Amino acid sequence: MLRDGTAVEIRPIEPRDQTKLARFHEALSSETIRKRFLGIHPHLTTAELEHFATVDHRDREALIALADNEIVGVGRYERLPESRDAEVAFAVTDTRQRAGLAPIFLELLAIKAREVGIDHFVAETMVTNRPMIGVFMHSGLPTTTSSSSGILTLLMSL
Repeated sequence: MLRDGTAVEIRPIEPRDQTKLARFHEALSSETIRKRFLGIHPHLTTAELEHFATVDHRDREALIALADNEIVGVGRYERLPESRDAEVAFAVTDTRQRAGLAPIFLELLAIKAREVGIDHFVAETMVTNRPMIGVFMHSGLPTTTSSSSGILTLLMSL
């Protein structure tokens, strides 16, 4: 249950979710897309849809939140090459932002990442993206930060 009273189902993404994922992305505002992709990215390509919806649940994991059988949020991590670190990222529909979904994703992904030997999450976000920074800084995970050119990099110990 989200803060706004919405009941969501959270489950791992599956390849069959590609069409829903495309609809989800198309419904995001340009500002939300800019914050997630750190630039303009209005459409996901067929290759991106396949990549994002096909995960191995070890080095690459993605969870989706569904409300009324439509994706309202995605949380994912991807292990960095030959590393015990993984990049973590979230996207939530504009109407469900600040309803508590990103912290849920972070907690569930951290549990899974620990199980498969990932020691740290790395996240990059715009220094102006205060809500996302707040999610990471209030996660309870020991976190260090650095910034460059308007991008904040957070390293969270799992």
